Amino acid sequence: MLLDLHTHSVASDDSRATVEQYIKWVNVLRRKGKSIDGFVLTEHRQFDHDVNYASLASDDGIIILKGAELDTDTGHFLVYGISEEITGELDFSDVNMSAQNLVDICDTYGGIAIPAHPGRAGIGFAEYLDRGVTGFETVKSVEQLNGSNRPGEGEKAESLIKAKGYLGTGGSDAHIVSAIGTCMTSFEKEIKNESDLVQELRSGRFTAVRLES
Repeated sequence: MLLDLHTHSVASDDSRATVEQYIKWVNVLRRKGKSIDGFVLTEHRQFDHDVNYASLASDDGIIILKGAELDTDTGHFLVYGISEEITGELDFSDVNMSAQNLVDICDTYGGIAIPAHPGRAGIGFAEYLDRGVTGFETVKSVEQLNGSNRPGEGEKAESLIKAKGYLGTGGSDAHIVSAIGTCMTSFEKEIKNESDLVQELRSGRFTAVRLES
C-alpha cells in the first residue's frame, strides 16, 4: 500500500492546493498507470478533530488521513495518530515546543512523532544531533525521502539513517497539486485509518519509495 505521508493543503499558510485538487491529481496519476493509494494531510502547527475527509475519499477510493507538522526546539516533526489527549497536552501553535516532550506525549497517548526532512538546514533533526542534542531513544524512524528536498538534504538524511540505524518514511511535502505522490511510503499491510498507520509505522513494516517514472 502506497501512502504519501507528508502533504499540505490551503489550511497550511504556505500551500496553494485544496484537498479536492489533490484528489483530482491522484486520479490523473492513476490514469497514467501510477500507483498511489492515498495521502496524509500534515498541516503546519494545527489539527482539527472536526474535519473529516471520508466522504471525499470514498468517492474515489482514496485514503485520506490527518496528521500535523509541528515546529519544535529540535526541528520539524510529523505527527500521526493525533488524539484528543495529545492536543490537550500540547500547544500545536508553539514554534519552540520541546521535541522530547512531543515524542513522549505521542508515545503515551497512541501517536507517533517522526522527524521531518531531517537533513534540512535549520529545521532538520540531523543538525541538532550534530550539535550534541541527546535523548530521543524511542525515535526509530525519520523521513528518508522528501519531495521538496534541496540539494544535499537527502544525502544528509541518508547519512543520519545509516549512522543511527533509523527506518525511513517517504512523503512529497507537497504544497502544490502536481507534487503529491512524488515520494511515498510503501506499507506491507492495508491501512484504513490513523490507528492502522501508527501501528504499521511502529512495526517497521514499510519502506520509502519514489513515484515510479
